[in-house]
Parts: sequence; C-alpha cells; structure tokens
Amino acid sequence: MPRHALIVVVSLATACSAFAQETVPGKAAPKTPEPPAPSVPVAPAVSPAQPEAPKAPPSPMVLSGVVKDIDGKDVDLASFKGKVCLIVNVASNCGYTHQYVGLEALYQKKKDQGFVILAFPANDFLGQEPGTAEQIKEVCYGKYKATFPVFSKVSVVAGPEQSPLYKQIAAQPAPVGGDPKWNFTKFLVDRNGNVLERFEPRIQPTDAALLTVIDRELGKKGSDPTKPEMAAPAPAAEGGK
Repeated sequence: MPRHALIVVVSLATACSAFAQETVPGKAAPKTPEPPAPSVPVAPAVSPAQPEAPKAPPSPMVLSGVVKDIDGKDVDLASFKGKVCLIVNVASNCGYTHQYVGLEALYQKKKDQGFVILAFPANDFLGQEPGTAEQIKEVCYGKYKATFPVFSKVSVVAGPEQSPLYKQIAAQPAPVGGDPKWNFTKFLVDRNGNVLERFEPRIQPTDAALLTVIDRELGKKGSDPTKPEMAAPAPAAEGGK
C-alpha cells in the first residue's frame, strides 16, 4: 500500500474514534468550568427609626426665681405664693398708662382677700418706658399713687435679655403663652403660682371678664407655702366612738 494512502487511513481512524467517544450514550462530554460569580456585599441591617418621645409641656408654675424691685433689692417670687397675682408689663408713656388708676383701685379693693398686682416696667414697645428707676417711680408712685409692688425694668419679649419670668410665661401653650404684644398685657396667676389666664392690653382693670376670673380664684383656698400640710385624720375604727 502506498505511504500516502496509509496516512489517510490512520487519520480517518483517529477521527472516527474521537467521534465515537463523544456520542457514546450515557457519557457526558466534559464541560468547561464556569468562572465563580462575583460576591455581592451584604448591606448592614438598618434599625427602624424610633419615634421621638413627646416633649413634656412646660410647667405653668411661674412664681419661682429672684427678681429686683424698683429699688434694686432682691425679691423671691415664691414669696407671693398663696396669693392671686396679676402680672402686668407697664410703661410710663403708653396710651394705656392710665390703667394705673384702675389697677390701683382693683388692688385696694381686693388686696385683703389675698390679691396682689406685680408690675414690671418694660421698654420693649416703641421705647415707651425709657426712664430711670427714679423716673418710673415718679410716674407710678407720684403721679398715679400706686401702692402695689413695682419691679425693676426688664425685657418681656424673646431675646437674650428676656426676663426668666416672661420666658416661662411665653412658653405656655395657647391661649396663655407667647410674648406680650404690647404694654399692659395681664397674666393671672393662682394661689399655687400657676399662670392661668391672659388678658390683652385693651382689657381694662374694671373689665367684667377679668374681675370674674379674679373672684373665682380668690374663692379657692389654694395651698399656703408658709404652713405644713396637715395629714388627713385616720378613719375611726368600725364600731368605735
């Protein structure tokens, strides 16, 4: 057999053998391994947002802390607990300054029942209280003959100079809270030192709505901070005398 014919026969035999191996039933052809899938980073678990705890409402107790009277002496506001107080921001050159007359008459009428007016001069509204302590005294004590307590000049509106007393009042919920909008805004405080009612400057000291609330609070006993509370008597034993 010629040499070139022998080479062709061998090549055909090799090809047939390979074909036979690929088509043998039950024998799977080798597979090319697939590359591993890229790893995906796992996001950290996120805790559900916690709702904010509701803020406690501000205490209505405003008769705390020390203020200066018109002569610069310290006065503890707690000393007025046990009385019904009307806190008023006053001014000497305001269209409502004449209310000094009605305030003094109201004070004289009800002071023996445990009522007091606390007047705080303030220069926050159009500069209507620009004077010194002596000038303020000349107006309230000299011209209008006031005898209720008058304190040193303060700021009653929001800002770094605002009186702590008025900051506490302003923090109250509506309709009591908020800064005074003008001179002679009135806040009624009960015998326990809690601010209860707000009356705008147009409400005169003789207004029936104001007088009704004052009389209502004067009719309540309240607590006397100068006396210890008495314990309730123990109930008598059954069948005892």
